[in-house]
Amino acid sequence: MTLQEQLRVDLTTAMKAKDSDRTGAIRILMGEFARQAEKVLSDEQVVDITKKLIKSERELLAAQGQEESAFMRIMAEYLPRQASEEEVHAWITENIDFSSFANKMQAMKPIMQHFGNSVDGNMVKKVMQSFE
Repeated sequence: MTLQEQLRVDLTTAMKAKDSDRTGAIRILMGEFARQAEKVLSDEQVVDITKKLIKSERELLAAQGQEESAFMRIMAEYLPRQASEEEVHAWITENIDFSSFANKMQAMKPIMQHFGNSVDGNMVKKVMQSFE
């Protein structure tokens, strides 16, 4: 079952359970799907859209002085397991030679290619700053 199909099933379940937070969050996500050129999206596209919505919500909450919302928690459930800072640090230590780059931040590309959707770019940047 694709992630998009799972969301449809979860929407029905949430509606039957009268879970208004989950119903609203999934409807917002599915509304974003409707704006896409294709009607059937790959799991990677669904994850990208979900990340974009979470980032937007995080920025909105930061402007209001809040940290997290029910919407963000629900959307995060549909993301792949995220790599921890320790996992990223260990991989960088084993696989990246910073001396082969003009500056340290150029190493972001191979790191992001390795981890893909399982890591947040801001977290990788933070980990890389620990390599001084």
